[in-house]
Amino acid sequence: MVVTKIVNLRWSVVLLLSLWSSSMLFAAVLPQERSDAMYHSYQGGGMSIDGPSILLRKNIGSNVSVSANYYVDTISGASIDVLATASQYEEERTEHSVGVDYLHNKTLMNLSYTTSSENDFEAKSVSFGLSQDFFGDLTTLSLGYARGNDEVGKRGDDSFLEEAERQNYRLGLTQVITKNMILGLSFENIADQGYLNNPYRAVRFLDEGSAKGYRFETEVYPNTRTSNAAAITANYYLPYRASIYAEAKIFSDTWGIDANTYKMAYIHTFGDEWIVELRSRFYQQDKADFYQDLYQRSAEFNFRARDKEMSTFSNIALGLSVSYEFRFSAANWLKKSSINLDFDHVKFNYDDFRNVLADAPVGDEPFYQFSANITRLYVSIFY
Repeated sequence: MVVTKIVNLRWSVVLLLSLWSSSMLFAAVLPQERSDAMYHSYQGGGMSIDGPSILLRKNIGSNVSVSANYYVDTISGASIDVLATASQYEEERTEHSVGVDYLHNKTLMNLSYTTSSENDFEAKSVSFGLSQDFFGDLTTLSLGYARGNDEVGKRGDDSFLEEAERQNYRLGLTQVITKNMILGLSFENIADQGYLNNPYRAVRFLDEGSAKGYRFETEVYPNTRTSNAAAITANYYLPYRASIYAEAKIFSDTWGIDANTYKMAYIHTFGDEWIVELRSRFYQQDKADFYQDLYQRSAEFNFRARDKEMSTFSNIALGLSVSYEFRFSAANWLKKSSINLDFDHVKFNYDDFRNVLADAPVGDEPFYQFSANITRLYVSIFY
């Protein structure tokens, strides 16, 4: 299910969605008409995730743009969490989304609907966004709201069915400071309610009667969670056809997780065809209040978690993107096309999540770490 496997790969998902999201609104202009075909791959931590994605976007007149996206994840292998209590698996997640953008004067509105399906998980969400330009188009204010519903099942137990409801509120402000610099501020609030943990994940507790010295039992999470995030971004355009991008983001939630993210990127153009981007990202978070790697006894606390994404950890990512663009003749109905290759290498380090697969005394196992490679190859045709 997506909660089981995909949430552990949120960095890769963020990278992918940043390229394909149709709900993010900036200046009051319709998105370009285009068709995209992408292949994405994630390899790391015992997991292999890959698949295709197709995006189609078409304008209707000068005020309306419609889009449709098809996205597939084929998942195989198993993370360390799964290997500790189960065996490897293979499954597929399919996502469909449709959207419409409407432009009126300097106001751009967007409405989208997304469904995601696995054999034990169903998710549906609707998102609305609005952006407005002010002060000679130097200032852009954007607002957004999304609402989603999840149905969580469990393989091997047809009677298990839980639900969760998620709401997301977004506020953004973009300001042109000088002819070379743009600053952005954004705020986000997420409210989750319902079944928020994972029917497959387990915590471990000491048990002298067990051959390993410990046993496992199912995690128990609170049924509400509120998260808040704020970010500041800056784009500075250099005089030699290049630019620098930077972002700082803070995050906190009612489960006790506090996190910081820092990004930097350098983009350079070569001639009229080539664009190269070098980027880095650092992420660090503190553990949830109810997280522990090893509990002293069964049901020690009301809420219990051992998901490594709830632990204290950090990751650093280094990435490279190369794009080649070529234009068609003026008589051709196709305007231009581009081929794009993105590669990111991510290193994860956990401060209080131990590798239980290692041969070591209980509670003295080495802290877990792993690396992942994320690749995206996509072709865009503009018309």
